[in-house]
Amino acid sequence: MWPHRLALLTAICTIPLLFIGGLVTSKGAGLAVPDWPTTFGYNPFLYPWSKMVGNIFFEHSHRLVASGVGFLTTLLAVALWFREPQRWLGWLGAAALALVIIQGVIGGLRVVLVEQTLAVVHACLAQAFFALTVSLALFTSRGWRERPMKLEAADAGRLQRMGVATVGLIYAQVFFGAMLRHTGAMLDMHLVFAFLASLHVILVGLRVFRRHLDQPALFRPALLLNGLLLSQLGLGLGAYLGKFVMTLPATLTVLLRTGHVVVGALMLATSLVVTLRSFGLLVERGPAGQEIATPIALGSGPGRASV
Repeated sequence: MWPHRLALLTAICTIPLLFIGGLVTSKGAGLAVPDWPTTFGYNPFLYPWSKMVGNIFFEHSHRLVASGVGFLTTLLAVALWFREPQRWLGWLGAAALALVIIQGVIGGLRVVLVEQTLAVVHACLAQAFFALTVSLALFTSRGWRERPMKLEAADAGRLQRMGVATVGLIYAQVFFGAMLRHTGAMLDMHLVFAFLASLHVILVGLRVFRRHLDQPALFRPALLLNGLLLSQLGLGLGAYLGKFVMTLPATLTVLLRTGHVVVGALMLATSLVVTLRSFGLLVERGPAGQEIATPIALGSGPGRASV
């Protein structure tokens, strides 16, 4: 179970990293430390704590926590590669390691080149990385490995397609939200995709609540997803009012905007869990009540079988 423990720990530790990263943007602290990979010429791990004041504290803390998550991801990738019998999980762990390295380089280049486009890419990749760590925690869990035979359901295909669309819409919302935070543009697209993503979250929840209450593995994350949606709408409204309509206390504005980012990441990961579990637990019912399945050849020649 070590790969699962490491995947779960990495996913959990990524949440405060997202929060601190959101604080850096919300407080305008992204360039408080002007050099990279050093910190004012220091080895970043040896930078004096006495000098971590003001925005330097937030920016440098972000780098330190990111290094910790990178270290955990390295351990996870090694554990999956050498301890996981399913080779595709080893490759997925390697993809997570590659992604966290790319993310760190982009974050550093954003500081060195002072390029807003890189800030947007950095924000989007951060949420993609979090979703990937959550999927690894799911795939390595005992519940996923020991899940029962798939149940036939007339709406399995529709639920799965709705789930995929919901994940895509939420991630598009992540992109437009990052554009709005870093450039002040795309407010109209952000609102449009907020409506579309919210509608799909509600529709997925209704389908699960009506037809799959006997499946806790689907019901619980769908319920959580809709609860997160309510929180996200409230945080988004508060962030909008604080940015465009009225003057709110600075601390409250920062917390609203940062919370909006973190809850958005949690919604992305939760919608992905609902979608993956719908594929793992349900199968489309055929015209005569038979499973719809495409044979997958295991090989060719004598003695080879298909399933």
